[in-house]
Amino acid sequence: MTKFCQRWLKNISIAIMPIAFCWSLSIAVWTPTSYAALPAGNAITDGRALLRYALPIDNQPVRQLQASLEDIANQLRANRRWGAIANDLKGASRAISNPEKILSSVPAERQPQAEKIIAQIKDGIPKLQEATDKKDKENIWVERANILNLVSELEELMVKEFPYEVPAQYSNLPQLKGRATIAFKTNKGDITVVVDGYSAPVTAGNFVDLVQRGFYNGLEFIRAEDSYVLQTGDPPGKDQGFIDPNTGKYRAVPLEILVKGDSEPTYGVTLEQAGRYTDEPVLPFSAYGAVAMARPEFEPDGGSSQFFFFLFEPELTPAGRNLLDGRYSVFGYVTEGKEVLEKLKAGDKIESAKVIQGADKLVQPQVA
Repeated sequence: MTKFCQRWLKNISIAIMPIAFCWSLSIAVWTPTSYAALPAGNAITDGRALLRYALPIDNQPVRQLQASLEDIANQLRANRRWGAIANDLKGASRAISNPEKILSSVPAERQPQAEKIIAQIKDGIPKLQEATDKKDKENIWVERANILNLVSELEELMVKEFPYEVPAQYSNLPQLKGRATIAFKTNKGDITVVVDGYSAPVTAGNFVDLVQRGFYNGLEFIRAEDSYVLQTGDPPGKDQGFIDPNTGKYRAVPLEILVKGDSEPTYGVTLEQAGRYTDEPVLPFSAYGAVAMARPEFEPDGGSSQFFFFLFEPELTPAGRNLLDGRYSVFGYVTEGKEVLEKLKAGDKIESAKVIQGADKLVQPQVA
């Protein structure tokens, strides 16, 4: 995805493939047939939902509450299955009816705040029910989003501590021990990104550190392909990444992927190289506006400052056949401003990037 890859792409001819694969092949070389044999499924295409599911918590009632509310979107898209939506609302009501089970996962000092959120969720469900009874699709989307935002706050209160130790070999790199929100101003509009240090602490930490340094201010988007990628982060001059002023060297960031069911990320190897073809990353490329680290095609640990927004329409790539999953590190999702991504082209600029929440979660390496 860096200039190295762009030059490589210019010098290789790729045959026209079916629509589900052709865009992916412009970044990744051909994939073994084991990928093609994977079954199709219902991929989660909402970045906010993926961020909720990625939180390191274990509370069945709140996950049931979330799942019921998330499923309403599927039913709305499937010709408005009102009976199924009614069942989802019943499931949400049951899940929130016993707050003690939800509060059991919240640290004592945060429980008063959690209780207020639970009360707000209980107040919101009748409004959602009323919109459903009227078959008011537009208002259902609004009320559902309001409640899910509250669910996100509730789930975040359940996270007690960072869930694992990052390997010592990466202690020389910034690490994000939690989440941060980044506000981008571009010449075409504003974009908000939430980056997830729980799933990609080194990748997200590097990114947040660069944002705080002002590294991305004024940088151009260097690659824009409709329904595929929008890439930036290439600094002026001959350097293709960030040169750390403390060392005078290129700061290289390892490929970092947390797989569902694993207790910590894998580093330095693609899931394909690890023989884990069927494993699904916690942060997949199934949502429009996924944010991922760019790197030279044959250098898993060669990323630095360049990153890309994923623009591919998920309907064109069945679940289990996304050739980018497991090959590049996703570390966050666009939560606001997706319409701006559609407008940006090569040559447009990031006017400014600022950490507006979560800066306190950034851990800088200790200076020897």
